[in-house]
Amino acid sequence: TAGAGLVLFKPRLAGAAGSAARSDMAPPKGKKRVAPAPAAVKKPTKPEKATNPLFEKRPKNFGVGGAPPPKTDLHRYVKWPKYVRLQRQRRVLNQRLKVPPALNRFTKTLDKNTAQTLFKLLLKYRPEDKAAKKQRLLSEAEARESKSETS
Repeated sequence: TAGAGLVLFKPRLAGAAGSAARSDMAPPKGKKRVAPAPAAVKKPTKPEKATNPLFEKRPKNFGVGGAPPPKTDLHRYVKWPKYVRLQRQRRVLNQRLKVPPALNRFTKTLDKNTAQTLFKLLLKYRPEDKAAKKQRLLSEAEARESKSETS
């Protein structure tokens, strides 16, 4: 047995005198008491539709041996082609990661017309190929040779 001055537990009162049933006490912290609905105001009732006895409601039973269940959208569970999965994963990664500016510049591309005009311009500044270089060197050598013959 415990000591005479020591209380092991505190008995709770049951019924109307219990702490949960008392209405004059404040509600516990974190919970708001909702005001009761006024007794005089009633919701307007809708007039009942006349039901045709020929068309009875028969609820379907989707259990074992019952009606087949309605079609569900299995779109998410498709095994998508690899290129589709990769482009979706790339898109998610680009949204979630900070892409360095040196790589980010390749995400913004030109439209077709602007790209064509740019490529036409860049074609003029293209480095010469081997045949053009050979031709240029030959013409320079002939020019030097003819210069040396005249002097």
